[in-house]
Amino acid sequence: MTTSTQSTNSQLMSRRNFARMTTLLAAGAALPFYGESQLAMAQLSKVGPLPPDAVKINANENPLGPCPEALEAMSKVLAKGGRYEYELTDTFAKTLAELEQLDVEYVLPFPGSSDPLHRAVLAYTSKDKPFVMADPGYEAGARAAQFIGAKVIKVPLTKSYAHDVKAMVEAAKARNAGLIYICNPNNPTGTLTSRSDIEYVIANKPEDTILLLDEAYIHLTDDPVGSEFVSMDKDVIILRTFSKLYGMAGLRAGAAIARPDLLAKLKNYGAGALPMTGMVGATASLKVKTLVAERRKIIKDIREDVFSFLAKNNFDFVPSVSNCFMLNIKRPAKPFVKAMQKEKIYVGRVWPAWPMHARISIGTKDEMAKFKTALLKVMSETSMQSAKNG
Repeated sequence: MTTSTQSTNSQLMSRRNFARMTTLLAAGAALPFYGESQLAMAQLSKVGPLPPDAVKINANENPLGPCPEALEAMSKVLAKGGRYEYELTDTFAKTLAELEQLDVEYVLPFPGSSDPLHRAVLAYTSKDKPFVMADPGYEAGARAAQFIGAKVIKVPLTKSYAHDVKAMVEAAKARNAGLIYICNPNNPTGTLTSRSDIEYVIANKPEDTILLLDEAYIHLTDDPVGSEFVSMDKDVIILRTFSKLYGMAGLRAGAAIARPDLLAKLKNYGAGALPMTGMVGATASLKVKTLVAERRKIIKDIREDVFSFLAKNNFDFVPSVSNCFMLNIKRPAKPFVKAMQKEKIYVGRVWPAWPMHARISIGTKDEMAKFKTALLKVMSETSMQSAKNG
């Protein structure tokens, strides 16, 4: 391709993207896609004001917060808050790229992972290019697709609660999908889809379909990350966030990891400096070599203790490897959520595909002890009320 042709194509792409963004903005699209405040999605987990002694286990947050090294780095940089300090973002990108054994051009920093998720939907789906996802699954991408008029194809999880990759690939082929979205571990179930299944998607998907691999929770598991797929220049965009294991949900740091040509399309839908606190906090966190393993064990120990309690008391739940799980209430779960709030325990929302399940996040040991007490009380009261009504 000649330089002249490349320039012409680039100008055409820019005009198309500008026209599309103008149309979206005129329709009010700035709100659902505005940065990492997640105005569209955060509403689903937003509760409050909460009592001071409330237990908040509804949004998959990490109550441990940032590690000490991140706190120190962020406190030191606050005095520079009057500057954009773009180089701090460059340092974060370089640090992450080195850890992933990738060239820095394969890493595009963001304030969390929902921003690049929304941008990927804008860039790769349309009325003629559907969005394929699991059901139940994280809803942000689907809502973004629906907003721009792209069809959303929901594929039920398998009996082992993994993504049904064969059905997802067939759906993508049948409808010429723009994106296949896999959150691994899945949100809300906290369950894994095997690496061999991910490889199946990459090998069998339509040629112009992109795999959007959301690894927001991957560090909570012993499974390998998917960076190798990117290093092989596959049609894969990986999403990462520092909101979960790293405890920086309110500080905003994350990245998209992919081939530079795939990332280039994400850049067209926004620009601007990233929060310096998030960038230096994330960089400092990446440099603490023991952090992932230590926090993974802390969260796992609390999660397994809760699962032992649930099993002992004959509660039905989906075994998870993440910092959330689905609890089967065995009746419509929304009243259960409200009943728990009366006990000052704020659990997660209910997915339409599983109306009798509620998502529970893993909090501290003390928080989960309060959850256990409230759960026994609420379920006992519910059973008594059902007996009366029966």
